[in-house]
Amino acid sequence: MTAARPPGTVGRVNACKSPAAAPDLRRLRGTAAEDLAIRYLGARGVEVLARNVRCKGGEIDILCLDGPHLALIEVRQRAGRRFGGALASVTPAKQRKILRAARYLLQTCAPLRNRLMRFDVIGVQGLPEGAHDISWIKDAFRAT
Repeated sequence: MTAARPPGTVGRVNACKSPAAAPDLRRLRGTAAEDLAIRYLGARGVEVLARNVRCKGGEIDILCLDGPHLALIEVRQRAGRRFGGALASVTPAKQRKILRAARYLLQTCAPLRNRLMRFDVIGVQGLPEGAHDISWIKDAFRAT
């Protein structure tokens, strides 16, 4: 009797990539990019309040206080600069999802309503575990 092989393998040679491998790698890189962003913010005196605030309409990667501002931060990571890189990947559709999540957050968390609020983007260009650049765009987009 032969041992069961993982899907997509023939003997010792991988015949094709597993469909689940790419999302797992993307999720790991996203988490690593968020870890980098949190350390980056902490080194600049920013108080991180929460991470991965999820609701039905969207998600806020990092919620923090930067002076008088409640900053809702989207973290994007791209290995290469094709298609504009990490910062350009925050599309109008993604912005709408973040805005929906922000509305939900303000409806459910009254103490945050009295704060000045802004939407920031942190881009991690390169691999989080290797050579990378971090860019922080404050007030990257506005609620309309």
